[in-house]
Amino acid sequence: MLAFAREAGLSETTFVQSPAAPVAPADPADSGHPAGSVAADYRNRIWTISGEIPFAGHPSLGTAVAVAIERDSDEGTFTQETGVGLQPVDVKRLGDRSGNGVWKASVLQERAEFGEVIPTAEVAAVLGIEEEMIDSRYSAQLVSTGLPALLIPVRDVEGLAACRGDAAALDELGLGIDLNVYPFVFDVPTRTARSRCFALDLGDFEDPATGSAAGPLVAYLQDILDVDRIRVRQGIEMGRPSLIEARMDSGRPRVSGQVHVVVKGQVRLPS
Repeated sequence: MLAFAREAGLSETTFVQSPAAPVAPADPADSGHPAGSVAADYRNRIWTISGEIPFAGHPSLGTAVAVAIERDSDEGTFTQETGVGLQPVDVKRLGDRSGNGVWKASVLQERAEFGEVIPTAEVAAVLGIEEEMIDSRYSAQLVSTGLPALLIPVRDVEGLAACRGDAAALDELGLGIDLNVYPFVFDVPTRTARSRCFALDLGDFEDPATGSAAGPLVAYLQDILDVDRIRVRQGIEMGRPSLIEARMDSGRPRVSGQVHVVVKGQVRLPS
């Protein structure tokens, strides 16, 4: 799987397998399945070019759409099994079936876990920008719904454009975990964020769309500003713009967006 992920060279590559957790938890509310039924519809293993990660947002959406196409379903809810548990993913085909079409998908992520707050000077170094470019009204903080994101508030879009990402500075923080570095600018009146994502210790690349960071971001904004629904524009500086919607849903972040089928094919892997 790692060899193929490196060959593909994408932000993430997923592999769909039979679920390893065939029995639902005692509390049906934990998974959306009746007690005693199959807990997961499939296991979703997610890889970057450096290794396997426990969870990611966009691979959850795209994989659910691929499963729906494979199972000839135009709409439904699939429960995926990942390294952090079970997450329901809703999918719905928009329009006709030509080329397998365009889809709407959303994933209900795990409850947010709020971690360490990082001093301004240290996060500025991680982004390779001046400390004055950090928005001092808010704290830089680690937040996770399965894959930790270091959320860093930046003062304006000019500061966001200046970000470069410094893997050595991140290593000096000594956090000891794989994470995404996620600078953002938030406009309160429109509830819109502009963001970038640097996967400095997950292959050292910039990601054009990061659902596993958008979920923590909406939980963070609810915590500090009582904002429970946002739109996130990302990838603009890369020339690969994306639009993500994130909202709080019964205490858990739900991240959604469109899924477009761009390529289909078969690959024969060696034994």
